[in-house]
Amino acid sequence: KGGGGGVNIQVLLRCRPLSKEELSINTPVVITCNEQRREVSAAQNIANKQIDRTFVFDKVFGPKSKQQDVFNHAVVPLVGEVLDGYNCTIFAYGQTGTGKTYTMEGGGGKTQDGELPSDAGVIPRAVKRIFDILEAQSAEYSMKVSFLELYNEELTDLLAPDESKFSDDKSKKPMALMEDGKGGVFVRGLEEEVVSSASEIYKILERGSGKRKTAETLLNKQSSRSHSIFSITIHIKECTPEGEEMIKCGKLNLVDLAGSENISRSGARDGRAREAGEINKSLLTLGRVINTLVEHSGHIPYRDSKLTRLLRDSLGGKTKTCIIATIAPSVHCLDETLSTLDYAHRAKNIKNKPEVNQKMMKSALIKDLYFEMDRLKQELYAAREKNGIYIPGEQYLADEAEKKVLYSSCYLYMYTRL
Repeated sequence: KGGGGGVNIQVLLRCRPLSKEELSINTPVVITCNEQRREVSAAQNIANKQIDRTFVFDKVFGPKSKQQDVFNHAVVPLVGEVLDGYNCTIFAYGQTGTGKTYTMEGGGGKTQDGELPSDAGVIPRAVKRIFDILEAQSAEYSMKVSFLELYNEELTDLLAPDESKFSDDKSKKPMALMEDGKGGVFVRGLEEEVVSSASEIYKILERGSGKRKTAETLLNKQSSRSHSIFSITIHIKECTPEGEEMIKCGKLNLVDLAGSENISRSGARDGRAREAGEINKSLLTLGRVINTLVEHSGHIPYRDSKLTRLLRDSLGGKTKTCIIATIAPSVHCLDETLSTLDYAHRAKNIKNKPEVNQKMMKSALIKDLYFEMDRLKQELYAAREKNGIYIPGEQYLADEAEKKVLYSSCYLYMYTRL
């Protein structure tokens, strides 16, 4: 934790083991992990001299680390913070092929009898823990999830119903990022599904992950070509000592970034090369934002990329953030590994100022909901009688998006009471 100016972002480092292909050709290892001292050393050969560079992180996970180890240290504390009413973000960063998606989502093992497989990643483990805690507390709650993809600077809702084959894709407008009036952003029209069990979320994750953009590169057989953000929002009812019912809200953002890569080494050509360029561009913007935050050097370029706009509150804002940086141990990846280590080490110095979300009185929420229902009835009556006014489509969409943000808590609460 940092003194006075907020709380430092937590940065963890995870090194994957050598792949079968790397082992078969006796690839030299240039990375050494000391988990006890929280150090990672990279051996460089410069002018025939070996020069070791050592980096210290909040936690280091070596090639033999297990998914449960990463979860226990990185995620368990943040799940508790979310249930206490904070917004929290966990995101994985690193070169393509270093295990970001494996760390976040897992190795593809199937859940059996409610038990997760040993290779389950951060996201399914976080989901299970959230429900385990809520059930143990016998809490009254409502929960909703969203799943967003950012590909080539275009936003896609991974939970949106599939478009009809007769629909004209050219007429579809891209999803827009909107300011929420509180310094944050939201995605207009983003689907939010109400869920009541871990198994529901696992199915949603499987459905959404299947729609993500992936491709084979020389560095990775199944490389994620997009950034994804899976968000869980929880409203929990609690009572004050005076007997007043209150609603607290927490949100967990789980982010799997596309892999940074050396375009010449990944074998990207034509469209793939342009795609890789867009990935690297958004990650470079992320790097500039981190540098600016660390150096306090004036204007922070959040708006230069949709990725940094989406992560704005997680970097220097009111959210509690944990970064899991992933690297490969082989000599062939040394340049990209050093870049990741430098990036992650700088990010350790970012200070956020987490604030618990303001609790809302249940009576006020219900009053707002009835007010909204009455207004909707009046609008419906006016539409049936053709006795009203028309507004531009863009204005209507903006108004609807704003209302969705303002009243989502009310709808969710009433949903759980039906």
